[in-house]
Amino acid sequence: MGLVFFFLFGYGTKQKFLGAGEIRTCPRCHNTTQWTRMEEFKQFSLFFVPVARWNRRQLEVCGICGTTVGDVR
Repeated sequence: MGLVFFFLFGYGTKQKFLGAGEIRTCPRCHNTTQWTRMEEFKQFSLFFVPVARWNRRQLEVCGICGTTVGDVR
């Protein structure tokens, strides 16, 4: 009888809350509100432990309609 191995892995896009963003007018819903600053990245996990992250970018998200404005460093 041979050895049997199993691996638990995951892959996907994750978002991390970075705090309050700028006050701006949304180009989609035309409301002026404070936006939320987020970091979005791809992540690979092995046995529920993050192993690698790539394609990092910072975004601001409208709190009313969810429109995003990318790469606001």
